[in-house]
Order: sequence, then C-alpha cells, then structure tokens
Amino acid sequence: MTPTPDIAQASFVPETVHKRDIFSETISGHLDGIADFPVVLRKLDTVPIYARPIAWFLARKEIRGLRAVQDIEGCPVLVRVDKTGLLRSWTQGTPLQLAKPTGAEWYRDAKRLLRQMRRAGVTHNDIAKPQHWLMTPDGRAAVIDFQLASVHLRRGWVFRIMAREDLRHLLKQKRAYAPDLLTPSEHQMLASKSLPSRIWMATGKRLYNFVTRRLMNWSDGEGTEDRVERDGPALRTALLDHPEITDLALCTYALPAKGVGLYVFAETSLSETQLRVLVPEPKPELIQPVLALPRDSDGTLRMDALQLVATNRLDELAELQTQNPDLADALKSVIAARLNLTDRVLR
Repeated sequence: MTPTPDIAQASFVPETVHKRDIFSETISGHLDGIADFPVVLRKLDTVPIYARPIAWFLARKEIRGLRAVQDIEGCPVLVRVDKTGLLRSWTQGTPLQLAKPTGAEWYRDAKRLLRQMRRAGVTHNDIAKPQHWLMTPDGRAAVIDFQLASVHLRRGWVFRIMAREDLRHLLKQKRAYAPDLLTPSEHQMLASKSLPSRIWMATGKRLYNFVTRRLMNWSDGEGTEDRVERDGPALRTALLDHPEITDLALCTYALPAKGVGLYVFAETSLSETQLRVLVPEPKPELIQPVLALPRDSDGTLRMDALQLVATNRLDELAELQTQNPDLADALKSVIAARLNLTDRVLR
C-alpha cells in the first residue's frame, strides 16, 4: 500500500506514549482529519545528541525495511519520514503472548508472511519476541518493529542464514503456543541452531546485553528481590498516616541491567514531590499520585491492572479493559500518567 497524498501530508495527532528509551520515543495517534487510519510515530528529534548517530542508523534500517515490504499484507505501511522521525501505520492486532494461537491457520499465514518477506530480500531479525508478532482481528499474521530488519541485495549465504533464523524463531513461537502442531522437520530445525547463531550467543549477545541494559535502560527483569515485602511495611506506615492519603498499591517492575524497582500508587490529591518528602529510606523508584485507584465492585483493589501499568504492558491493559468495560474509565487517567515507559517486563 502506498499512502495517498492526503495521508502523507496530514498532521500527526499524538495520543499514547508506548515506550521511551535513549534512541527513540514510540507514540501512537491519528492523522488530523483522517479518523480511520491509526498511526505510530518513532520520534527521534528529542534524542540526546550523543545518541543520534545510532538512533538514525537504526531508523534508516527500519525505513529501508518498511519500504521493501510495503505491498506485503501483515507489514506496516511507511507513511513518511522527516526531521521528527518516521511515521508508519498502526497494525491492529493482539500480540502473540496474549493471542496464543493454537490453530494451524495463523502459523500457515505467518509462514506465508515470511516467504513474501524473503522474496522481497528482507529479514526481520527480531521476531524471537512474541510481542513483535500479532494476530489481526480476522485471524491473520502480522509483524511490527522493523528496527533491526535487513534488506539484502544478494541472496547469498548471509541472507539464507538470517532467513532461516526468522523461520526458526517463528517455530519457537509455535512450540510455545501450539507444540502439537510441530512437524518432525520443524522439531529438527528447532534443535539445530545455525553456526552464526551459536557464535552470536557466545560473543555478540554479551555486547548486545551491555548496550540494551546499560546504555538503553532496558532490562529483562531477572531480579528476584522482593521489594514489596522488604520495603512495603515502612512505606505503608509512613504514607497512610497522612490524612490526605487514603490507600496505597505497591508493585514491582524491571530496572535497568537487572534488578527490581518499586512502583507506588498513592490514592491522594498530593503531588509526587509532596509524596517523596513523606517516604522513608530506601525510597521507591517511582511514586504516582492517583485520585482514585481502580477497584472491583466490592472495593477490592485491581492489583492485576496496576501491575500491568507499572510494567508498561499496554497491550495487555487494552485487552483487560475490553474484557472489563467498567474498569476502563478508572484506568484511563492512571495509564495516561504512568511513570515507567520502558518496554521490558518483570518476569
């Protein structure tokens, strides 16, 4: 699909910040005057000067990849590129870790998508992550986030290895959600990593972890320290003694370079600055004042929803609100003011 002139020139209206790191900010929204074409902006104009060369290197990879897959169903459409960043279409769908497809249809379509990308000379290189796969409302497969994609002019050894790894990573998703559908040849492929993959895990993966976890403030959340049990009692005592604080919710989230952060939701009209004065040492990493915490009809705090907010799991929050319409209004302001904008979750 090629964007029409009115789509390509329309002003972007931001709605939701999904994540933010040293190399970009991802914001979904719509185009002014065009209600039926949701889009997402990878915003680059606010990136620190020292990070801009790498940020634009990654952006150029994404731009080149998106241009090469424009006519493939299930791939995003590149709308435009300017000094602000790159704007692409928003793909409607449920992330794989939520959709958990068990039927053969989705996996057949995902293979179709990879075949068409391969014919276009494109390898995605980042679809080991289930959040980069979607199930669309009509049950089809889609992929997003082409920041690490490669466009290959020659279909040589490197291209074939990378295309094989894309397929092997798809089969890992199949093994996770529909293991009974795996064929003997697919089992064999899963059991045999390519030589470059083995070398990468032994060498380059360590550098990748340093860059992502130390420099980009990402974390896979392997820390196991129970911050709620350790710091929670003193926090509750200090804050709930204040007459303008009616309730608290304590959650954890992944910190950069491993470890666990403590996220406090305080039901109060006080500001974050005022709350920080009240909390004892060791202070929680994040304190979000909330006028009304989300609750069930019996008054029980919705800790499941607050944990999703604390870990910035917007896709799962959207699913939760769809299933619980009465919860959506209470969560709207909490989500809008959330303080963790990273894209890693606490496992």
